[in-house]
Amino acid sequence: MRVAVYGAGSLGTILGAYLSRNATDLTVHLFNRNTAHVAALNKEGAHVTGLVDFTQRVQAFLPSEMEGQYDYIFLLTKQLENDSVVRFLKDHLKADGALCTMQNGLPEPAIAGILGKGRVLGCTIGWGATMGKPGESKLTSSPNALVFGLGAPYEEARHHIPVVKRILENMGTVNVEDNFIGARWSKLLINASFSGMGTVIGGTFGDVCDNRQARRCAQAVIKECIDVSRAAGVTIAPVMGIDIARLFDYRTRIKKAFSFMLIPIAMRRHRGIIPSMLVDIRKGRRCEVDAIVGSVCDEGRRVGVATPYCDKMRSLIKGFENGEGMPSAENLGFFNF
Repeated sequence: MRVAVYGAGSLGTILGAYLSRNATDLTVHLFNRNTAHVAALNKEGAHVTGLVDFTQRVQAFLPSEMEGQYDYIFLLTKQLENDSVVRFLKDHLKADGALCTMQNGLPEPAIAGILGKGRVLGCTIGWGATMGKPGESKLTSSPNALVFGLGAPYEEARHHIPVVKRILENMGTVNVEDNFIGARWSKLLINASFSGMGTVIGGTFGDVCDNRQARRCAQAVIKECIDVSRAAGVTIAPVMGIDIARLFDYRTRIKKAFSFMLIPIAMRRHRGIIPSMLVDIRKGRRCEVDAIVGSVCDEGRRVGVATPYCDKMRSLIKGFENGEGMPSAENLGFFNF
């Protein structure tokens, strides 16, 4: 079976390393458009650092070097170029194969419009990573948090789930989500609140938890996500067995204080995560703010739920992209609603 990890950046490099190390029945190819990274992967292997430390020999290629067709493609690129990327990958996906998007936000409908509903799976990633030097990726979550939430947004693709589950179990725990849209919203809630606020203040998930004002803002974003999803008829799925919507929703001052206290506890295994949006901003690149925070804002408008914190966060980060302001804790002054 041929498997492609397309978008072997921080997350994809680690995924490709684990699959290459443990899945002896697979041919695993990693794809990235950074020539230095690809060269280092092929010469030295994939070096996974951080809370683990190992080097694994892998096969890495530039996108222009992709040949033949694959049974399964794991997509980890940014959504900014999804239309052209998915159309390119369509020719390299077997007719009876599937693409599993591991991207943020809600990417499946647009991908299914290109590939067909029977060839699209979705997967949420419950761990974080950041790039090091070429060939190196640092795991920023605890090794016991290597969890995937796998699902089929469309019934036509459900028959692919057992195979993809077995593939991903070469790295970690795979939870098959019957309520996949709810699982998407669970990840969206975490990304909008902690990746969003981390990008605003220029820090890690742990920095958001430790700054009481930033934590208040993250709490407000969590509440907006819960309110929007409820109005949209979505039941947010549990994360690692924890009903985050029940724990962090509030209508009374006591429940609000309780949820505020729980935030650092809930994030303790992910404190070191550096938001990918912040990495992009620091490198002068466009980021996925529209696909992450923007998804909450747009859905809120659709269902008639106000999202002032998400709206302000989106505006600030879009400004960073245009050279207007920069990530800093001073930006918290913009959230005095």
